[in-house]
Amino acid sequence: MKEVKAYIHVNRAADVVRVLRKAGFTSLMMAEVKGTFEALDAQEQEYSTELGARVITEIKLELVCEAEKVDEVVGLIKDNAKTGRERSGAIYISDITAYHQF
Repeated sequence: MKEVKAYIHVNRAADVVRVLRKAGFTSLMMAEVKGTFEALDAQEQEYSTELGARVITEIKLELVCEAEKVDEVVGLIKDNAKTGRERSGAIYISDITAYHQF
């Protein structure tokens, strides 16, 4: 099993979730996080006094899938999370050593 973790711009999250769910990936976890990606515009930025830097709100998307599905998941995320900037986000893949559903 693999864990796919992606950090994407808020305005692309709905499209990414929609296409993943349509492809059968229905167990998705999402959380708003603060990050230092390049802002799409000035309205997207805010100053974090805790971090001492300008940040934007991003979406952290996580899902677990079978190893042979990773390329499909990554492709769907990359194709649908693009913002038109050189760097639209980041995707990380980790091995899962144990997986239990309850």
